[in-house]
Amino acid sequence: MAQIVLKQIEKSFKQDKVIEGLDLTIEDGSFTVLVGPSGCGKSTTLRMIAGLDKESGGEIWIGDHCVNGVEPGKRNIAMVFQNYALYPMMTVKENIEFGLVNRKVPRTERERLVKEITEVVGLAEYLHKKPQALSGGQRQRVALARAMVKNPGVFLMDEPLSNLDAKLRHQMRTELIQLHKRLGATFVFVTHDQVEAMSMGDRIVIMNKGRIQQADSPMKIYDDPDNVFTAQFIGTPPMNVIDRERILPFLNGQLHDEIGQLGFRPEKTTMTTENRQQPGHLQFPARILTRETLGAEIIYQLESVLGLVSVKSFLKPLESASEVYISVSMQDLYYFDRGGVRARQHERAEVGELIVLGGNYS
Repeated sequence: MAQIVLKQIEKSFKQDKVIEGLDLTIEDGSFTVLVGPSGCGKSTTLRMIAGLDKESGGEIWIGDHCVNGVEPGKRNIAMVFQNYALYPMMTVKENIEFGLVNRKVPRTERERLVKEITEVVGLAEYLHKKPQALSGGQRQRVALARAMVKNPGVFLMDEPLSNLDAKLRHQMRTELIQLHKRLGATFVFVTHDQVEAMSMGDRIVIMNKGRIQQADSPMKIYDDPDNVFTAQFIGTPPMNVIDRERILPFLNGQLHDEIGQLGFRPEKTTMTTENRQQPGHLQFPARILTRETLGAEIIYQLESVLGLVSVKSFLKPLESASEVYISVSMQDLYYFDRGGVRARQHERAEVGELIVLGGNYS
């Protein structure tokens, strides 16, 4: 069993508290991704689980054991780093079996394990090469194989794909997903890249300033964010969020006093060159500033009466500087209170004749 439980974890560096009161359960066998901006505490959390950084308070449990004070080598974990941390003077085979040699595993058993693991990660033909003769993806596989050969209950990965080019990152994401399914171990993966988080994790933990903003499945987080931070962190382009003061002058309707912001996803909009007012829709005029054509989809930046907004479209592109009308169904609006927390209780109650009328592009 390799469930990980963090109970009221705190971490301070001198006078700076970077993690405060963090509670988190990582289920046995899950692929959990810790994601957030630089400095949010995700790598520090991973390093505390690994035992590389000591927690300032709280408890860390791996399986049925509290591992506070337990050295990294005795936690039944393996860690894969961003820079691979391979020994340049050793061959691929020597790098992979290094830990086994230190543990005095018999040679015949080492040979069996190395052969088995290198076939899984596609390195069998590179065993006698040194790291400098390998590509970035192959070096990453060596680092993974070195972790796998220990047969740990937990794999901890700290931005392991960040040094790879876009094509190779996509390939390695696929390989890691397949590897997780094959091994059935607990994977904890740290990244600042929301695409990696959404495509790889069966559970995402979004962090900011040492606190968990939301922890759930990728699509639950995307469809049902708990707050403005999560709503704008996940999604490309991010969710459009309009301040109450910006929208009130143009409303044909009311907003509850608790509501501080309205949000909508760029792909949930309809953009036309004609003003077709529809009951139950948020509608406003806008002017196209920029257009990014990305093959099947087009991303527009627009200037509107509500400020700058993004629109994602899968239709024939419109020309830049075109004047258009944006429409969003009330069913696709998100409501947030004045503190940026989701105000779900008002989202269905206020569906109706809420329409933005006219205005200047300012």
